[in-house]
Amino acid sequence: MAGWILTRPDTQPENNRLKLKSVLARCPELDALTGHVRAFGKMITQLQGDQLPQWIQAVRALPSLHSFANGLERDLAAVTAGMTLPWSSGVVEGHVNRIILWNQRCQAVCMCITSR
Repeated sequence: MAGWILTRPDTQPENNRLKLKSVLARCPELDALTGHVRAFGKMITQLQGDQLPQWIQAVRALPSLHSFANGLERDLAAVTAGMTLPWSSGVVEGHVNRIILWNQRCQAVCMCITSR
């Protein structure tokens, strides 16, 4: 279900779209959640961070998104900038992650050597 909700409808197989539509027709809260999740995805992909405060206000009606909305509000300026500006730190984050993993492997090897 989560995969169906998080995947853009135009990229899903027809049978998955129909199954999701059937489930959403029977559960209004899940239908509302799906709409908000997809609206959030659209804001990210189309760099519409200026719409974030309205989105946060709209999801207050859904208990399942309260903690996520609270987290966004804690650093609203940074989140809005990340959802608005065309720059990305994804490459840098990838390098940092690679270095951290390399460091952890080196520490594991050192622990094995020193424990002998």
